[in-house]
Amino acid sequence: MARMHRTLLPLFLHICLLNWSAWAKVELTMHEGVEVYLGDSAQIPCQYSFTDADNKPSFFMIQWFVRAFRQPASPRIRIFYGDDKQQMVDNNTDYSGRIQVTSDQQGTQLTIQDVHLNDEREFFCQVNGLVAGSAEGKTHLRVFAPPEAPVIEGVTTGISVTNEVPTKVASCEARNGYPKPNITWYRNSMPLMSTPGHVNMLILVTRESSDFFSVQSTLQYKVIKEDKDAHFSCEVSFFVPGAIRTVESNSVNITVHYPTTMVELWKESPQGLVKEGDTVELRCQGDGNPPPVFIFNREQELDVDLESNHGDVLMLSPVSRKDSGIYQCRPLDSEVKGEMQLTVHYLDPAVVVPKDSEVMLKGEDLTATCNALSSLKTSTVWYKDGKQLGKGNTLHLKDATYETTGEYICEVTVPSLPALHTSGSVHIIVQGGPQLVGVEQEVQLEEATGRMVNLSCEVQGHPLPSISWSIVGSQNWQEVVNKANEHIIHSVVSVKVTSDTSAVCNASNDLGTEVKAFSIKAIPRVTSAAPFSPAEGSGVIIVVIILCLLLLAILGSVLYFLHKKGKIPCGRSGKQEITKEKATKDDIVVEMKTNTKNEEAVLLKAVNGDKKGPSDQ
Repeated sequence: MARMHRTLLPLFLHICLLNWSAWAKVELTMHEGVEVYLGDSAQIPCQYSFTDADNKPSFFMIQWFVRAFRQPASPRIRIFYGDDKQQMVDNNTDYSGRIQVTSDQQGTQLTIQDVHLNDEREFFCQVNGLVAGSAEGKTHLRVFAPPEAPVIEGVTTGISVTNEVPTKVASCEARNGYPKPNITWYRNSMPLMSTPGHVNMLILVTRESSDFFSVQSTLQYKVIKEDKDAHFSCEVSFFVPGAIRTVESNSVNITVHYPTTMVELWKESPQGLVKEGDTVELRCQGDGNPPPVFIFNREQELDVDLESNHGDVLMLSPVSRKDSGIYQCRPLDSEVKGEMQLTVHYLDPAVVVPKDSEVMLKGEDLTATCNALSSLKTSTVWYKDGKQLGKGNTLHLKDATYETTGEYICEVTVPSLPALHTSGSVHIIVQGGPQLVGVEQEVQLEEATGRMVNLSCEVQGHPLPSISWSIVGSQNWQEVVNKANEHIIHSVVSVKVTSDTSAVCNASNDLGTEVKAFSIKAIPRVTSAAPFSPAEGSGVIIVVIILCLLLLAILGSVLYFLHKKGKIPCGRSGKQEITKEKATKDDIVVEMKTNTKNEEAVLLKAVNGDKKGPSDQ
């Protein structure tokens, strides 16, 4: 490579001497710094130009140098040289095999692959145009490696507020970052500043063998009672290319010891209002730490201690309205106390009047009431067959009918406490004489003789009516259906129609009777053909006339055709013999058939018109 350098230099000097007066001056610019992540590729641009673009030298040399790591006074080391035709990377340097130089009209650019921490150096770009002069610039390459997420550890033992000097609260460490990261402490997301006698921060910075930095910070803090709920965290800040980033640690809570000055008692469960049968959990808590042991009692019985669980919880199960009252708790070693009012709500079973069942006559009125004693406001709704009838404690039934019969249910709920609900019911029975189901009391039928007819009779009433049938005109009948429920009876008889028949359904109970009459008109069965209808005859006549006209037209066409062929001679004196002994293919036989004699008569009438025979005149 040195040999090639010795060859290029004389040639370069010779060309420069021949064109001494024509060279333009070279100018060069570079970025002051370039920032890159560890392991990434770095691009360092070097832009150069000539003051006189028309007389710029046709041959010039570009060289790249680097200064030793963290040694600003050390000599520079060349890592690349070349011109527009040849480019050479120097051997036996830290960058042999890791760099690449590209050039264009704007300048040249050095690319460094897989950047290391010791690549944080000054890189020099030199452009030598001989008689045009030379120019040089430098760029400081900065390498960044984000540290690991900060790890915080809080003190597990309790810290007393009576300590007069700051005590260690937590430690935070951020490892393997470059350049050195910084640690900031926070209390409830608010930054902490060093304050003599209150806040101290001890910093320990370690330079690892890999040139990474690890930073450990210890927070010393003088706690107060309010720190029992405080959360401490640390945040590491570090430089990255073009910015500063931060990563926050988890938060820790410390245990603070302080005396009890206030006690609070509250209902832990259930949430909301309490009803009979619930399990109630009362919890007592003081502001002292460690928590003291508490004593529970009721204000009505202060000399009776209630047994508690875990020292701060009182369980009442199951509660009733008798458990309502004021409850208190107090520490064993203090006179302060907490208290609360417990109210156990209730809803007694619904009471319905009339009770169980009630019998009323058809057309009567009835008023039913439903009430349930409760500690809260209630709401009452009446239902029958799943349908809502009304709201309120009172239900009015007017002008009772058989449809009024049934079970009426009242549901009592507590809107503010839906878990409290009760219900009651009353069964209403409406008494009355039989009443037909349906509106027809007289039914008239027409049926063919010999057919079986089903006659249905359905009656409601209370007491349940009985049904009997009276049938006149037919001896062949039988009851095929007889079914009943509590209020309705249904009967069906099957009657064979032999003549005009009348049937009566008689329904009766102790309160009255009801009848339903059936009248059946017997129609004789028709076994012969149906009699000729004048309307139907007119239609048949029209059809027959049309067919005859069509046949005459066809016959005329055939005769005309035969005449033209000479088959049929035509003349006034000639005679044509027609024999029927032997039919030929030219003979046409027209046959008309009808199904009945009536149709023949109609056809003859249509052909002959209205002419009458001698016997008819």
